[in-house]
Amino acid sequence: MAKYRIAWLPGDGIGMEVLEAAEVVLDKLELDAEYVYGDIGWQFWCSEGDALPARTVDLLKNVDAALFGAITSKPAKAAATELAPALQKNLLTYRSPIVRMRQLFDLYICLRPCKAYPGNALNFKEDIDLVVFRENTEDLYAGVEFGPVPPELADALAKLSKPFAPFAKLAPDEYAVSCKINTRAGSERIVRAAFEFARKFKRKKVTVVHKANVVRATDGLFLDCAKAVAKQFPDIAFDEANIDAMIMWLLKNPLNYDVLVAPNLYGDIISDLCAQMVGGLGFGCSGNIGEKLAVFEPTHGSAPKHAGKFKVNPIATILATRMMLDWLGETDKAAALEGAVAQVIKEGKVRTYDMGGSNSTIDMAVAIAAKLLKQSMHTQSRNDAGGLIPYTRNRLLEQAAGSSASASQLSVTNLAKTTI
Repeated sequence: MAKYRIAWLPGDGIGMEVLEAAEVVLDKLELDAEYVYGDIGWQFWCSEGDALPARTVDLLKNVDAALFGAITSKPAKAAATELAPALQKNLLTYRSPIVRMRQLFDLYICLRPCKAYPGNALNFKEDIDLVVFRENTEDLYAGVEFGPVPPELADALAKLSKPFAPFAKLAPDEYAVSCKINTRAGSERIVRAAFEFARKFKRKKVTVVHKANVVRATDGLFLDCAKAVAKQFPDIAFDEANIDAMIMWLLKNPLNYDVLVAPNLYGDIISDLCAQMVGGLGFGCSGNIGEKLAVFEPTHGSAPKHAGKFKVNPIATILATRMMLDWLGETDKAAALEGAVAQVIKEGKVRTYDMGGSNSTIDMAVAIAAKLLKQSMHTQSRNDAGGLIPYTRNRLLEQAAGSSASASQLSVTNLAKTTI
């Protein structure tokens, strides 16, 4: 019986191709796992009216982790027109399946490391090594939106907020409202996760990113919570910056920053900028982490213009695979995989088109897998605590059981690519 059960979620466009690259390195690592395919993405929205079918949600309730490729996401009107004719009368509303997964499974930590690997000609500056903690379930991504705006909502807002009065005079279809929701509990736990990470991995500073000088209620709450949590970590330096200034300072000197923590939207923006500073979205990986499940993915989209060409850079997905290995507690394998990636980048012999080369997606994966053969599978991770992930699956199992529960106790079928 396999030690782990992993949901395999290719999604749309290049998602299948980058997961094939991940499969190449996982096979070389000989991870004791069963990979279970899950339906997700645009084709299921078009044919079923649901980009995250209930059967896939059920699958995610019974796995140790998930590896996700990419998703196509379109505005509501465009999404409605692409539904199967029989579904168009049902007034369905499209929502991104990755956003839904984050909320359904309370994957409140979005962890996005940003590291400049030596030899990458695309690095903005050498020695960049920072981590973004993005709150993953609240803020403007909560999905509380209105357009057209119901008259009863407009009336209520006009009574409660003087600045809203001019908008209340507009026709319902002349404007839209999206609610930015930050909770005290949500703000505190993401900031605490950032500080715990900093302490565990000997990072020196945590910077909270906000716009509390203008968005006073929600960002003000986030900042207040951050300051309160920071007092519990006197050994870690703390500072703050407005989102607009943060973008400027990151570009001016990214080496001044260590761990960044932000509400959902700002974290999304910052992490894409950080990815570009270390080579682009072909190097940007992400972990969506909750107390019971984690979903790992590259931060890039589905790139439909490149689908089927096997030309895109799979390093982001392979680094996301490294994060998944950390989550599972396989820190030796995770360290070996990162080391192999670093060697291939440094040598510069195999490069995909974004790196100025002509190698394919699979060429890159094979080159990384070849380096794994030359490495010891007992290489230590960043420190003796092991891994990149602050909350590993094994640690949570132990907490839940009150003892040293072993992942090997899971009963699953060995290494079968099962389709649900």
